[in-house]
Amino acid sequence: MEVFSMGSRKRETYQLEVKHSLLWEAALGIAAITNERLLDTLDYTENQWQVIKQSLSAEMLVHLETVQEQNTWKTILLLLHEKDLDSLQEFNDFVNELGEEELRYIAIPYLGKNHQEDRRLASQGDREAAARLQEVSRDHAFFPRYISYISQRDLHQLKKHIQEVMSGWYESVIKPDQAKFKGMLERDALSKKKRLEKLEAEDFVEWATHGIRYIPEPSVYKVILIPHFIYRPWNVEADIEGAKIFYYPVANESIHPHDPNVPDQMLVQKFKALGDENRLRMLKILMGGGRTLKEMTEEIGMGKTTVYHHLKLLKSARLIVAYGPRYHVSPRAWEMLPKELEIFLGEEK
Repeated sequence: MEVFSMGSRKRETYQLEVKHSLLWEAALGIAAITNERLLDTLDYTENQWQVIKQSLSAEMLVHLETVQEQNTWKTILLLLHEKDLDSLQEFNDFVNELGEEELRYIAIPYLGKNHQEDRRLASQGDREAAARLQEVSRDHAFFPRYISYISQRDLHQLKKHIQEVMSGWYESVIKPDQAKFKGMLERDALSKKKRLEKLEAEDFVEWATHGIRYIPEPSVYKVILIPHFIYRPWNVEADIEGAKIFYYPVANESIHPHDPNVPDQMLVQKFKALGDENRLRMLKILMGGGRTLKEMTEEIGMGKTTVYHHLKLLKSARLIVAYGPRYHVSPRAWEMLPKELEIFLGEEK
């Protein structure tokens, strides 16, 4: 049965906001270096990560072990969304001012309106409420363990850890190249803001994130986009009350503003992913339908670790997507690839 509408009201969508800060860059760097499963897919080379580690103090390396075990980079990002902060000193002062209940409430992730009371109770030390939040988030990669840690950790020790890991990273990694980081983030945010009025909200998010089509959700009124360099080429998604956040990779032209021939970073990423016989074989198989890692391993006759590595690279290039345990070809990526190449090679400089 066909349905048509006689109404003139447009479908409601979300508001857009583009923000940038060296503090977010620092927090995402801490997240990146402690995510060992993704390190080999990031733009930074193994040698660059080793140089960073060598620049850090022994105490800072211990803090990073805690970050890796407890995912406390999440706490830092959530704190940064509570208040616009311009400097490391402002961040540390803000953390010092927070009371125990307030800090825990901010750090415990937003899981939806229906769970806000348990979030409040858990921040007050209610272990049953924390357990309910853990159960609600049981399918998340780290939320249950993280919620347990945040709801039970000694406040003084938690503040000390957050401030020292943030200060250690900022002083060792951000400050030596502060002008470079600040310049590329500012350029990228400015270029995105210039396009805000020219694209519909959903088209803008897809363009900025190189392929994420975010459809409006109930109770999400705003989408915040924040550029980053350290976590390229990945987008990092997060939720806070009333808003969806995308930390997206800065464009190549923001990194190399004086090179008119620099290609889009994601275009390079896609062709790098395609430049391997085994990955092309996997794509051919996935064209015939979705596969789990186990099914792909059996079908292609390679080790599980190797297959997983190739799938990660294809996914980072947005050529495939994962729905639950199954990998699928991304139709929009293939539709757009010839056009993206045509635009780059044919556009006037």
